[in-house]
Amino acid sequence: MTQTVDELSTPESLEGLFHQHNDGNPLPSGKALEEIISLSRAILFPGYFGKSSVNTRTIRYHIGVNIERLHKLLADQVMAGLCFSVKDDDNAYIVELQDKAEGIAAQMIERLPRIRSILATDVEAAYNGDPAAVSYGEIISCYPVIKAITNYRIAHELLVLGVPLIPRIITEMAHSETGIDIHPGAQIGHHFTIDHGTGVVIGATCIIGNNVKLYQGVTLGAKSFPLDQDGNPIKGIARHPILEDNVIVYSNATILGRITIGEGSVVGANIWVTEDMEPKTKKVKK
Repeated sequence: MTQTVDELSTPESLEGLFHQHNDGNPLPSGKALEEIISLSRAILFPGYFGKSSVNTRTIRYHIGVNIERLHKLLADQVMAGLCFSVKDDDNAYIVELQDKAEGIAAQMIERLPRIRSILATDVEAAYNGDPAAVSYGEIISCYPVIKAITNYRIAHELLVLGVPLIPRIITEMAHSETGIDIHPGAQIGHHFTIDHGTGVVIGATCIIGNNVKLYQGVTLGAKSFPLDQDGNPIKGIARHPILEDNVIVYSNATILGRITIGEGSVVGANIWVTEDMEPKTKKVKK
């Protein structure tokens, strides 16, 4: 056993697999992030998540309590994300990061009304797009897209605010919960919905317009990975599709590469698309 411990502790075996933690720095916490998402859902959809006893007389109190708790947890986890990506263990710099984390958490709280407004359009799109839905309440309570898109919209704003690591953890939490994998870097417009949802993948550099609907099993992915002179994939380039407004993509369709699916187009089920589609065109399997 001693030999095994020695082998597992060598620098060679740890290369690329070991994160050096500086004493005193916070670590990302799955439990804390789960509470952040629970609080956010309760704030954004009061009465559906969190305390179901909320009413018009108590809603301001409930939201106020949740906001206060959310700010504290969020500041801690943003700090953890910032520390995770920093190699400098200088204490003065850590104090500077703490101030930055507090500011980002406050900015994120300020964005919640706008997030709720766009989520309202997503609920509307899901309701209008499914004749089996009987109410907005059913959409919010039962449909996996609402949980996935809520996590995504929160994570996307955190990413825009410059938070490392934490946004990706938040969207992966939704991936585990719903089977819907949306990278926080994707850009998604209003009135977005995914019917059923299981197996949907939306890549980091996707741009999705307004009133777009996807079905289960859709992949919006990369066609290939350009390599640098050392043969390594080049990071940060636009490599995923652009879906313009009013596009519908049916189940198990795969759209790959930095191509554009024009406004009002329809992509049929079980097909591959690797070239641009003109606006108001259809591509179906024959």
